[in-house]
Amino acid sequence: MYLKYYLDYCHYMWKRRMLAGILVCLAVYWYRINTRKRKRITYAPMVDRDVERLRRLNRLYNGSDAHCISELRMSKLVFHKLCAELRSRALLEETCHVTIEEQVAMFMHAVGLNWTFRSIAFEFMRPSETVSRYFHLVLDALCILAGDLICIKSVETHSKITTSPGRFHPYFEGCIGALDGTHIPACVPIHMQDRFRGRKSFTSQNVLAAVDFDLRFIYVLAGWEGSAHDSYVLQDALSRPNGLKIPEGKYFLADAGYAARPGVLPPFRSTRYHLKEYRGTREPENPKELFNLRHSQLRTTVERAFGTLKNRFKIFASQPFFPLKTQVKIVMACCALHNWTLEDGPDEYVYDDLAWYAALPRSIRNRSDQYQENVAWANKREEMAKTMWEDKVGPSL
Repeated sequence: MYLKYYLDYCHYMWKRRMLAGILVCLAVYWYRINTRKRKRITYAPMVDRDVERLRRLNRLYNGSDAHCISELRMSKLVFHKLCAELRSRALLEETCHVTIEEQVAMFMHAVGLNWTFRSIAFEFMRPSETVSRYFHLVLDALCILAGDLICIKSVETHSKITTSPGRFHPYFEGCIGALDGTHIPACVPIHMQDRFRGRKSFTSQNVLAAVDFDLRFIYVLAGWEGSAHDSYVLQDALSRPNGLKIPEGKYFLADAGYAARPGVLPPFRSTRYHLKEYRGTREPENPKELFNLRHSQLRTTVERAFGTLKNRFKIFASQPFFPLKTQVKIVMACCALHNWTLEDGPDEYVYDDLAWYAALPRSIRNRSDQYQENVAWANKREEMAKTMWEDKVGPSL
């Protein structure tokens, strides 16, 4: 009797499986009949997309030099030399889909033109994830390259000083550059915004930079809160093991926000200083004013460097939507790119002396330092001012 039940059960299951198989066959047949009229998706558009992308890229960095400078913020020669350097040092790697030139070009659109990843993805016909991934790869590579580009290359007195006898030389013998701080917009979480909101109307990071007279950045410290005083940032830079190292007997020019100390020479306070105050027929009336005038003419180098940096990289015009660590790395990478570009000479983004002097604001900050001025360097400043004045008008009776 059990055998009979078992055979009936097997027969029942066989009929169910047969019925299920027939239904599946009918469903597949019905699907094929109804989808024959639909337009099938082919891969031809993807091939056309790759051809169009290659055409755009070739026009971008192999076309006219003016177009390359406008889009990539540097000439064709400088761009290809940069890509070759990153390739030779194995800082970036090519893939079967994305070349190093395309990786750098996408990065330059982000920092140079301040494009969003979505806009870059549309322009380069890439997914946004691909743009984001290669942006951070190029950013890390440039930060490594910054270690060799942002440094003191020479401690000799610059030709800008030595070729101006009676004006800068021999008074500023030993001066190797100028330093100052600038505020760059920063995007930070709400609980950190109070610390990053200083004298500007927006949250910012206070970036300290030292610049030589070729407008090259030789030291950069980014990441400090916008409310931090420049003197505290400088103190931090001087105290770090890998911070700002001023060679013995050399010094930087600074504005009145810093105190006179070894290696840092600010102007006299409560004395005319800014260049616009000396326009027209008004001449310096005492040794301190004469010193401040010539000091200002040299120190504007750092202001010109900041202006060139912000003019070339539009990402500094607004708050970037990156984590703070990434924003600090972007500052370092852009300063490295600035130095790399200047290796082949100035371009249209570099302010010359005449254009910069014409655009100087009448009122610039004048803050007092929290630290007492070094007596020896304050006396040195007094002696320099007295010597300048005597050479100009003759010794006093």
